[in-house]
Amino acid sequence: MTGGNGKIGRALLKHLNEHGYETANVARGKRREEISDTYVTADLLDAGETYGALAKTGADAVIHMGTIPGPNTHPEYRTYESNVMSAMYVLEASQSLGLESCCLASSINAMGAEHQRRDPEVEYLPIDESHPRTPDDIYGIAKHAMEVTADGYGRRPDNHITISTLRYPWVLSEEEFGETFAESDRSMATLRNNDPWSGKEVMFSYLHIDDACAIARKAVEAQYRGHETFWAVAGDTTAAEPTADVAAEFYPDATVCSEFQGHETLFDLSKADTMLDWRPQHSWRDF
Repeated sequence: MTGGNGKIGRALLKHLNEHGYETANVARGKRREEISDTYVTADLLDAGETYGALAKTGADAVIHMGTIPGPNTHPEYRTYESNVMSAMYVLEASQSLGLESCCLASSINAMGAEHQRRDPEVEYLPIDESHPRTPDDIYGIAKHAMEVTADGYGRRPDNHITISTLRYPWVLSEEEFGETFAESDRSMATLRNNDPWSGKEVMFSYLHIDDACAIARKAVEAQYRGHETFWAVAGDTTAAEPTADVAAEFYPDATVCSEFQGHETLFDLSKADTMLDWRPQHSWRDF
């Protein structure tokens, strides 16, 4: 695991330990968790250190979470470098060391979402993994480029690694679920007012952190060859209104390819179901 000091990283280390895995946290700086079996300090923007860290752990698989998680805290070139070059170094090391699987954390922003000045371009619903990607913010551009890089490694004739990229949305912990959803107004009137917590900018998507951990584990346990991208979002929307009404209100020009039932997500999750045997288990409505 790279980036095991972070929010999802710490939860994922715990999840993997609970499922019987020996874990190694490869991260920059001081250790900020007490879960992993091994801790290795490495600069993931150094190809040699990345290779050496993975070699030292003797890993069978790697989950790469150690990147800058948004566009607002660093200069643009640093954000791009962190997300693209570190992934390339992890892929290169994984292939050279003969790892079985490499899972990379992508983002819903690879499609073009919350961080850009334009509204997301939604051509059809539900949104599957083949939907056009049109980001213009540096974080989304970098995640898009990371996926293209993984595509290239995956199509190499000598590639024997299972490579996955997971498009995460807004990932919330158990505590954040209560704080964010329990007492908030999610009616159509609020959604129209561009409430920053409505989820509108990410196509009303979100994910419980336990489901985020489960899909990453399922990805490294998968055994296909090459690279595949998966939507990793909850099975319903963040809106109180039926999904059909949300789609009609906010995406009137999108082609609706199948009829929505109830509050189901605007994303097609069938690929993750079929290839990874993963289905989200948590909904904010349960709270």
